[in-house]
Amino acid sequence: MPDYARITRVPFPAGEVFDWHLRPGASSRLTPDWLQMRPVDPLCAVESGVAAEFEMRLGPVPLRFRVGCREIDHGRRIVQAGSGPMWSFSHERLFRSVLAEQEPEGEQHAAEAACRLEERIHWQASGVRRLWPERRTVAALSRLLDFRETRLERDLARHASAASSGSMRIAITGASGLVGAALCSFLASGGHRVERLVRRPAASDRGEIFWDPARGEIDAASLEGVDAVVHLAGANIAGRWTREYRRHILESRSVGTGLLAKTLASLSRPPRVLVSSSAIGFYGDTGGRVVDESAAAGEGFLAQVCRAWEAATLPLEDAGVRVVHLRTGIVLTPRGGALARLLPPFRAGLGGPVGSGAQSMSWIAADDAIGAIHHCLTCDTLRGPVNATSPEPVSNAEFGRVLGRVLHRPTRLPLPAALVRMALGEMGEQLLLASQSVAPARLLDSGFRFELPGLEAALRFALGR
Repeated sequence: MPDYARITRVPFPAGEVFDWHLRPGASSRLTPDWLQMRPVDPLCAVESGVAAEFEMRLGPVPLRFRVGCREIDHGRRIVQAGSGPMWSFSHERLFRSVLAEQEPEGEQHAAEAACRLEERIHWQASGVRRLWPERRTVAALSRLLDFRETRLERDLARHASAASSGSMRIAITGASGLVGAALCSFLASGGHRVERLVRRPAASDRGEIFWDPARGEIDAASLEGVDAVVHLAGANIAGRWTREYRRHILESRSVGTGLLAKTLASLSRPPRVLVSSSAIGFYGDTGGRVVDESAAAGEGFLAQVCRAWEAATLPLEDAGVRVVHLRTGIVLTPRGGALARLLPPFRAGLGGPVGSGAQSMSWIAADDAIGAIHHCLTCDTLRGPVNATSPEPVSNAEFGRVLGRVLHRPTRLPLPAALVRMALGEMGEQLLLASQSVAPARLLDSGFRFELPGLEAALRFALGR
């Protein structure tokens, strides 16, 4: 049976690293987006004798496999085992405390400690082994563990930076969406209690709260005593903007936000903070200007939507609750959104600039988007508009060149502006051809640290390259 082993030094106490691995959401955080695999329940926890189910796609074919926890030696050892249609494996993690490295002067901080994390993986392939040789398995495991080490350390650092805020009870709308699902896993693995607002019958034992904004219904009693709310729900803006779909986009944001804000304001114990999603569409086409949160609203349908979206929180602001309007740029993840739509043509060598390619794109790495929400939840000085964009916007042409370089593909086929307008109408004009150079001034001023401010590093991390 082939073996793979690795030893990593994690700069956090071993007990803290061990506890993180057992919390709900940790398995999701350790699963990279580029693997196209995810737990069926993103908030599953590692428990002895309990198996979690994962789903993975092999092209168009969905595959399911189970990962069970075989043994837990508290603070020291976790052993998991899994099986799928083509292989089986066991994964042993050993956690050991080590003293912090000595200072240059030779003084040692005995109170500080790090973790020596040893991972031992054993696997056995089925009859397809000849099609998937051992060297490819080793390379895939090395790539996976590189990702896990990076994300583990970054997540622990983010939670440590806000440790003074303590554990919170946080309600989240849009929890199954692109950002929402990852946010739930991040917060739960950090020790927070996450409750998801859902439109189907709610399972209270799984931390669900019912709401139906289209019908004006919400379980207000279950929101009593929440410390914070993150509001991410809203209809997808991609598609042709017919009159009916424009109304749907607008109402999915303004009506839902209004219902939530009025309900929270009426509680006997309202939350301390609401982080309500908005978008950099608020600024419209900025042309050659770089704008920050002090800029006025722009023109166009998206600016109109964002103004109504943000105005709908007024009842809660009037009640004295801190409200943050997170104006988010293009979130980079292969699981959905703009990057997922770009990957097929770029992988086929059919990518290139859209229109002139000179228009600015304000983007943000998925982990930084989640980190920005967490920062807004825990930084009491932030309120009002906050831009969630990388401090390094790029032109559309540069974005295409960098993506092509990461994928090792040519990027010589432009998409003419006339074709964009003909195929997508106003949506294509505002989303693909408009220039938006948006600075995250308030995040930076409040001490937020971007982990992936540069485009190439962000794409390589997102795509496992």
